[in-house]
Amino acid sequence: MLSLHTNAAALSAQNSISRTQSSLSTSMTRLSTGLRINSAMDDAAGLQIATRLKTQTSGMSVAMRNTQNSISLMQTSEGALDETTNILNRMKDLATQAADGSSTTADQTAMQKEFNSLSDELSNIFNNTKFGGTTLLQKAGGAAPGKLSAAITFQIGASTGETLAANFTAELTQASTDILAAATGFKDNGVAGAAAGAEISTAAAANTSIDKLATAIDSVGALRSKLGAVSNRLDHVYNNLSNISTNTKNATGRIMDVDFASESATMTSSQMLLQAGTAMLKQSNSQSSLVLSLLQ
Repeated sequence: MLSLHTNAAALSAQNSISRTQSSLSTSMTRLSTGLRINSAMDDAAGLQIATRLKTQTSGMSVAMRNTQNSISLMQTSEGALDETTNILNRMKDLATQAADGSSTTADQTAMQKEFNSLSDELSNIFNNTKFGGTTLLQKAGGAAPGKLSAAITFQIGASTGETLAANFTAELTQASTDILAAATGFKDNGVAGAAAGAEISTAAAANTSIDKLATAIDSVGALRSKLGAVSNRLDHVYNNLSNISTNTKNATGRIMDVDFASESATMTSSQMLLQAGTAMLKQSNSQSSLVLSLLQ
């Protein structure tokens, strides 16, 4: 029907152009940002899922850093205990030598001086080994107990329940007690024995010290073993978190990322439709002039 008031063809063309422009704008936005979802209007459900996945990934990234920091803390402690073991082995060698009948009193006095010096270094290790400014090996009961003197909870995941509890208190206390029994000059958190400097001054005393030092070495080894076991577990936690994080990021990408090949084809199609729609709108607007031919 020819009408001056209503041009149905032009209205249809305008609606088509409007829809095409909206589609073209969406495609250009996606191609410029690289994201399929740029607002909740693009995919409300997809955005909600992707946001939840991103939150989980972010939390796991922090948890991965936590595990590395925790491993570093325990490696610092274990390194100090490694040197402690070396010192105790040297002290045991001195005790073994001092217990021998060939050692003179002067020899035993000289060895006792070295023994005392090594005791002081053991005290230095236990009182001054720190990680991030916090002491690690001091036993509980003093002014500044070490980090390992109480239970530690490591946050190893993005949710509340993902924690790892470790308690080195018993092993640390036993190691400190056994070292003090073998070397009375040892000071852990200010606590020391009353009679220092006579552990290997005689053959009989040196012979007794041999077993005490062996016990102390075993106690330090037990503490090092537990530190190593927890460190290994944290290393496995890190690897698992890395795997989960990678797969979660891939899942987020499949939801959020745009398929450039598909979207480029959509944009090209929209551009062609826009050109065709514009051309048809021009043609539909010229139809109104046909009414005049009927009046001539």
